[in-house]
Amino acid sequence: MMFVTGAGGNVGRAIVADLQQRGMAYRIGARTGRDQPHMVPFDFLKPETFGAAIADCKALFLLRPPAVANTKATLNPFIDVARKAGVEQIVFISVAGAADKPWVPHYAVEQHLKAGPLGWTILRPGFFAQNLGDAYRDDIVHDHRIYVPAAQGRVAFIDARDIAAVAVAAFRDPATHAGQSYTLTGPEAVTFDQVATMLSAELGRPIRVEAASLLSYVRHLKRRGLPWMQILVQTLLHRGLRMGEAEAVTDTVPTLLGRPACSLAEYIHDHRELWAA
Repeated sequence: MMFVTGAGGNVGRAIVADLQQRGMAYRIGARTGRDQPHMVPFDFLKPETFGAAIADCKALFLLRPPAVANTKATLNPFIDVARKAGVEQIVFISVAGAADKPWVPHYAVEQHLKAGPLGWTILRPGFFAQNLGDAYRDDIVHDHRIYVPAAQGRVAFIDARDIAAVAVAAFRDPATHAGQSYTLTGPEAVTFDQVATMLSAELGRPIRVEAASLLSYVRHLKRRGLPWMQILVQTLLHRGLRMGEAEAVTDTVPTLLGRPACSLAEYIHDHRELWAA
């Protein structure tokens, strides 16, 4: 039995769909929707939910909710409970570069996993293609623009479907992937101008890039109602894009899956209804 956190997110949904297709047993932890199949009460901020949620599970898909900043007081204690309950394998979704960035919440989780038994696999995806369909969606739909402080930084966008496929591959062959850390990217690095060109061609209307300063981007996110910690992390990540921190392309996805990684053009084509005017 596998316990899945973050099943409502892009990677989590893809994980669940893959598990269903393969007929693998799973359980979903959720704060709401407990009357749905496979769901049990679970909240990282409520340790009293940990034990019952993870009972009888041997594998754990671990994803940090964006609103949870203090991972030492939330995800790490849950990892301890899971291990004591008999969980033998943990696949954790981190972020690219987290191993060298102590200020990123994922860093503490990585260190905690490495300090324990070897039954863990860390996935460090780069910048999600799905950001176009959620974080940037309103700007694209209503203002026909991509508003980011990334200048001409190039980004090797990774499709969440590929991240999920790698996670499932790790669960299916735990011995091969135990104690491994993988950086996952898409097949090519593109600028946001190129992204806008792809969107324009697919949607049949012009989408432009509007450059933002770091300060104006912070104000933009605050108007969107994001919490300050998420604003800080998201702004620093975009500054990293400007500096070229997301332009490196790895061959990890094709190596592990035996097929090419999904391109950004494929993602845009497959989800074009998200940006319908």
